[in-house]
Amino acid sequence: MSEPTQPFKTYSEVKLQQQQLLRKNVIDAACILLVEEGPEAVTVRRVAQKLSCSTKIIYSIFGNKDGLANEMYLDGCRLLAETFQQVPVTLNVLADLEALCWAYWEFARLHSAYYKMMFGGALSDFKPDEQSLEGTTTALSRILQTVIHAMEQGALKEQDPLLVVRMLWSALHGVIHLQFAGHFLNVDMAQEVYAFTLKNTLDACKPSSSPA
Repeated sequence: MSEPTQPFKTYSEVKLQQQQLLRKNVIDAACILLVEEGPEAVTVRRVAQKLSCSTKIIYSIFGNKDGLANEMYLDGCRLLAETFQQVPVTLNVLADLEALCWAYWEFARLHSAYYKMMFGGALSDFKPDEQSLEGTTTALSRILQTVIHAMEQGALKEQDPLLVVRMLWSALHGVIHLQFAGHFLNVDMAQEVYAFTLKNTLDACKPSSSPA
């Protein structure tokens, strides 16, 4: 006969649960500031004000502002991964790859504050640590797997798939970054340049016998 479920939590369990809840609340508050007021609003003092707590509590959890920024970065990576996960898998691997690249465009459009913080240097003093960079790799793994499948099917030339992902990412990020900096007249023009860049970057990776 199985043991009855314990109807209470130990002190250590309650304390851990409270710490986890507080940690999540701090990250949520910082992310709300990021979205509503922009990266410059994300300071330990402003987050503490939003939570009606002392800055000491936040410093005790994250160590410093970079520790908090790293958690926000990882939150953005989770959002990016979820965006890619929503793209369906079809029998056309190149169409799937294009769809993922357009999902990246949509992420930048819908979560611009996160995008600028993660990839645009909006938090000027912040540099992602190893864990955060790993989060980026995990988020981009769907694109990497699609590139590998495309190579296996002969739709893309056999070469280092990670290099192809980085080339795609660099080219597409360049368009998005220029758009955020105001170098296009409007979003339609930026989208047209994005489509042109995507097509030509993928064409450069196709076998020479493949149609353009």
